[in-house]
Amino acid sequence: MFSGIDEVDWASMEHAYGPADDVPELLRGLASADPAEREAALDGMYGAVHHQGDVYACTLACIPFLFELVVDPGVQDRGGVVELLTSIGGFDLDEDDEAAIDEDEIEGAANYAMAAAAVTAGAGVFFELIADEDPGVRLAAPLALATLHRHPVRVLALLRERLPVEPDEEVRLALVEAAGRVALRHRPLAERVGKWLGLLASRADSPGLRLAALAQLARCSPDGLPGDVVPVVSALLREMRSVPEESGDRGDECEHAPPGGIAAREDDEPEPGPDTAPDAEPVDPELVKPSEQAGSETVEAVQAVDLDPPASVETGRGEHVATPTLVGQLRSLSTQENAGRDTPWAADLLRTLHVGLDDRVGDRTALLADQLRSPDRRQRIDAVRMSGGLIRAWRGPYEELVALVGEQLSDPEPRLAEAASHVLEELFGLAAPAADALAARLAADPGSWVKAWASGPPGLSSTVKALARLGDARAVPALAAALELEQVAHDVGFAVGHLGAAARPLAGALRRRLAEVELDEGAYDRASPLLAGLTALRAGEAAPEVLRVLRGAPEYRGEWLRTAALRALGAFGPAAREAVPELRALVSRPGTASATEAAEALWAVSGDADAVLPVLIEGLQSDQVHDRRAAAVALAALGPRAAVAAPRLRGLLAHEELWLRVDAAIALWEVSGRTRETVAALLTAWEQNRHVRVRVAECLARMGPFPEGSAAAHVLRSELASVRRHNAMDGGYGSHDIHEDEKLLALCRQALRGTGKGSTS
Repeated sequence: MFSGIDEVDWASMEHAYGPADDVPELLRGLASADPAEREAALDGMYGAVHHQGDVYACTLACIPFLFELVVDPGVQDRGGVVELLTSIGGFDLDEDDEAAIDEDEIEGAANYAMAAAAVTAGAGVFFELIADEDPGVRLAAPLALATLHRHPVRVLALLRERLPVEPDEEVRLALVEAAGRVALRHRPLAERVGKWLGLLASRADSPGLRLAALAQLARCSPDGLPGDVVPVVSALLREMRSVPEESGDRGDECEHAPPGGIAAREDDEPEPGPDTAPDAEPVDPELVKPSEQAGSETVEAVQAVDLDPPASVETGRGEHVATPTLVGQLRSLSTQENAGRDTPWAADLLRTLHVGLDDRVGDRTALLADQLRSPDRRQRIDAVRMSGGLIRAWRGPYEELVALVGEQLSDPEPRLAEAASHVLEELFGLAAPAADALAARLAADPGSWVKAWASGPPGLSSTVKALARLGDARAVPALAAALELEQVAHDVGFAVGHLGAAARPLAGALRRRLAEVELDEGAYDRASPLLAGLTALRAGEAAPEVLRVLRGAPEYRGEWLRTAALRALGAFGPAAREAVPELRALVSRPGTASATEAAEALWAVSGDADAVLPVLIEGLQSDQVHDRRAAAVALAALGPRAAVAAPRLRGLLAHEELWLRVDAAIALWEVSGRTRETVAALLTAWEQNRHVRVRVAECLARMGPFPEGSAAAHVLRSELASVRRHNAMDGGYGSHDIHEDEKLLALCRQALRGTGKGSTS
């Protein structure tokens, strides 16, 4: 094994962390008899040689040796090596990708192409591995074939042939998943695959296999799903809970079907067998032309659910030991997640089904509601997490679903209750159906109101934040308790902001704690949550304490601290009149960020436009885009008193920075009242960047109503008609995404109704 490995000039190559002269050791580690060494080697391959999916010259040089490993039956854990090869060779560059490659990316793109060619050229070995004695290899081989082999019709034939004789349920599911992958990559085959999946979904011998077929059908041929997909899936889940694996009623039509699949029928389309020589395969060239894969939706990451002690060995998958590697940690989390589950793969199948159902929000909501009523706690944990993913990406009526998530808060299993709490935390106003459940959980466990962390300041629990974000006064006692701790929770101020007037009784404690803050290098961390709370409450009586912070801000993070103090004084308005001399001194240094911030506060406190206008107009000419934006926002607050700045604001409508154009357009309308050029600039930005839409809609809501047939009305109604949230992302999300999108919808409706201060007439 590894013939010629020492003849490769590894030292001349690099991987993610420097010279690649350690790669031979990693490759030999993959063949080690020591499971810990194998796992460390695999971790090194992913961490350096194939770092975040990248392909380097050393990655290409590894490919022949990785193939040697996967075909050697004496090597343990070959399934992991098959997965590594699939990842290295499975990157597709479509025409759009190729057109977008710049000069600096040419070498990387060439490496991807060479990797795909090299792994695909050797993909024939996976045909043999699909019947390997090691179930871990058999588990990885189907997806490798579906991803890498050049002849998809042969792959489909092998998958269908293998399914009835495969004894391992999880591998059978992988065979079905691979068929779905083939259909996604080779769209002309989707109808054929869909027909087979439909037969499996209705007649396969196990409920898990039928569920897998439905999940793949949703991904590659959703029109083939049964009209009553929700009750069908719900029945399968009940059957999986009540019927042991490898059993179940196969029905009259499947009476003679072999285990794991369905017998061939006369109306099935014949396909060439796997023994057909590749060069002789009579396939239309269009059948092997890859097409763009279907889009994916962000799916909630699975966290460890240790309801039962984790198993130390995965049956049939080789010995696994706990190691400090990333691969080891992920495997440990997976083991904990699946401990005690009769069907550990069911959650993945359901997530796949949900992704396939895509914008069928009604079906997905009904399915999740059924899952949340399950007697199986693990299924409810999965449903809670998937509910969060659904609500985060799609708009819809979620009252029933949210109420069911709220019911999980009282479950004695802490991980289920905690998962529900975290989902509700992200919902803001949409969590209203669970308000009483949140309040009950809060009252039942005062000791959990604030969470301590190994590093960093403490934070409010998700239950406290969820209730506060609803504006529910029942969160106030928890915030009051947090303000009495030695170290105040870093997010107290934000919670106060959502509670509004209900949190007014906390003003005294916020003021007292701010007076106690030592103005040393740690002042910002200690003072900022208190300043945020006082700002939200507009607690003008705290002006002396805020002034002390403004005057004594230390050098370290002093600029941030002064900004927070100035915002507080501006929020206090005339109640902070004692700060006027300090603010006038700060605005006397125009052209600086602090001068702009001080001018904005001075206007709010004194209303002296003559004192602040020169500073803000000069701020529009700053070299820093951030300072220009701050000046534009401050000018907008002055309204018509700043009309003299209109020409300069109009000049910024052509600036290359989109956010500055938006702020300038809004300010131009506020100071001049002109709508035509402002609306045009705002609608252009709306189409260019979805993340600017809330800011734009805030201005449109003040301008409205917009007449039917206008460009603005069309844009607003199109947004309201969309089922997809405007900020939904594949592969990530923000904690305020749902809140921001719901805010956008409310602003769009307001702009159409015309409850703002302006008019477009």
